[in-house]
Amino acid sequence: MREACRFRENVHIQDHDMSGHITTDPDVLRSFTKKLLRDLDALGVLLEQRLIEEDKTRIGTEQELFLVDQHLQPYPCNIELLEKIKTKRFTTELARFNLEINLDPLFFETNCLSRLHNDLNENLQQAASHAQELECRLMLIGSLPTLRKSDLDIKNITPALRYKVLNEALGKLRSEQPELNIKGTDELHIKHDSVMLEACNASFQIHFQVKQHDFVNLYNIAQLVAGPTLAAAANSPFLFGRRLWHETRIAVFQQSIDIRKPGTYVNHQEPRVGFGTKWIRDSVLDIYREDLSRFRVIMGLPDLPDSLDQVRNGETPSLKALQLFNSTVYRWNRPCYGITDNKPHIRIENRVLPSGPTPADETANAAFWFGLINGIAIKYGDITGMIEFDEVRANFVAAARRGLLAQFKWFDGKYLSAQHLILDNLISLAEEGLQASKLNEADIRTYLGIIETRVRNSRNGALWQLESWNNLSTKYNEFEKSLYMTQAYHENHVNDTPVGEWPGIKPHFVKSTKSFKMKIEQIMSRDVFSLHEDDVIDLAANIMEWRKITSIPVINSKGELTGLITYRYVIELLNKLSRGILSEQELPVKALIKGTVISVEQETLIKDGLELMIENDLICLPVVHDHKLVGIVTRSDFLRVLSNLIDS
Repeated sequence: MREACRFRENVHIQDHDMSGHITTDPDVLRSFTKKLLRDLDALGVLLEQRLIEEDKTRIGTEQELFLVDQHLQPYPCNIELLEKIKTKRFTTELARFNLEINLDPLFFETNCLSRLHNDLNENLQQAASHAQELECRLMLIGSLPTLRKSDLDIKNITPALRYKVLNEALGKLRSEQPELNIKGTDELHIKHDSVMLEACNASFQIHFQVKQHDFVNLYNIAQLVAGPTLAAAANSPFLFGRRLWHETRIAVFQQSIDIRKPGTYVNHQEPRVGFGTKWIRDSVLDIYREDLSRFRVIMGLPDLPDSLDQVRNGETPSLKALQLFNSTVYRWNRPCYGITDNKPHIRIENRVLPSGPTPADETANAAFWFGLINGIAIKYGDITGMIEFDEVRANFVAAARRGLLAQFKWFDGKYLSAQHLILDNLISLAEEGLQASKLNEADIRTYLGIIETRVRNSRNGALWQLESWNNLSTKYNEFEKSLYMTQAYHENHVNDTPVGEWPGIKPHFVKSTKSFKMKIEQIMSRDVFSLHEDDVIDLAANIMEWRKITSIPVINSKGELTGLITYRYVIELLNKLSRGILSEQELPVKALIKGTVISVEQETLIKDGLELMIENDLICLPVVHDHKLVGIVTRSDFLRVLSNLIDS
């Protein structure tokens, strides 16, 4: 049966009742920290007296997603959509183009998997029907390929105090702007001025309520299987048009929240987003105590009750200080304390899995994880002596980087490919774990069958996206490939067909792009050849010949655009040189610069950029942001857009 009462979720930045009181005031933080220590003592008493709920096992899920417009661009409309939905299961996320759905918990029994699948579909259909009224669509994907850095402007942060406080709290602890530095097939190295980098991600978080005496073993097993389950589920290979990790979301989240300061000597600092440092041995308190020892309290609540007094008086404590602090330390497997029907419980929150590609895939991912937790516990018991923790953590990183192409070190020191480990070992273990919990046999076959098909076909969300990108014609630039691939993804995922069965994309797949509503940054080339003002003219001439280009932007030592030289200018000056009008030492690149260079900002509409080129008879337009050169757009770029528009 369905649980009559929802999990009482963590008192975190999504908690509407408490968010109005969250603060970074130092006096409040000191008082809050004392209450946090009392919460740990109170939890210790609950554990010692065995007051944690033992007779029921529940599962729960949190579905994060992207909101996009009719052209699959991020659409900041979550407040307007929530006003139409009017259901507490739906809530905001950090950015106005993100949304979260908190499903009601289910008992872990009989047909809970198919009911979870149905609940996902029903809630998504409810949201989609209201989204249509706003000309909005829903996207289940780990990172949105059409997302642009400009979408992360602070104007798109959800207008709620809790997000403002989070941004301010992290900002106070940083020495400089948050930075992403991720290397995959391509490389991404950027800085940003707010916490909004976190909004690049969407996950499918699953909760597993466990018995007190099972927590240590099951949590360690959750760590063990994080790598293989992520490998099977990876669905985030793109960000800002770059092919990065198969689950880029892992790197983005860790780096976007990272507040560690670089030093001139080698020391060890754990990030707030992390996997952990060792196996736990005694109880859930191991984790909470380690986190409080390592990480500063960054936000607090005033006037909290004394939880230890509550326990001594026979009351069930809410442990709000502990829950708020726990919500600011982002372990990939995170312990959670909650209350259902006035009974406290402990659960493991899996934050590893990405959103999408479909509700069927997400349910299969959950089934695989639940089954592995139980199956490995039954077959092996305590696994901490069978494999080193550092090897398990390395497996997790390998899965994030390479997905189903990863290699893992497993029991007995064996190295196995992700596909062989999953197909030859883990699916059967998951099946045994689900059967031991007496789940419906048809559900077990259905959802583990989805995993098996996906892995056997080498087609999880990440591999499908990468294959589709590579199959698209080379005449498309990175934005066009991202757009067309996302269009094909959306067509497949709305039908709830598992990604392992999706067809490949055709090389000339194209839909209408409504190009003249697009911006210059979406068609410009970011791979720009430029020259410094003091470079020699011979270098300019040679680069133009080697690269078959007719113009080169000129920058100063700060990377700021100072001019544009063309092949015609080079010919004119070389002619003067040959006739003795100029001497060679008089010809640095800056001698070729004539007048003020015409450029555009990356946010300029394509229509306006085209008009500017026509009016001034230009062959190209340098693109700048804060005066720094970030790209270039040429006549051929505009012609390609017009050609695609005609084709569509």
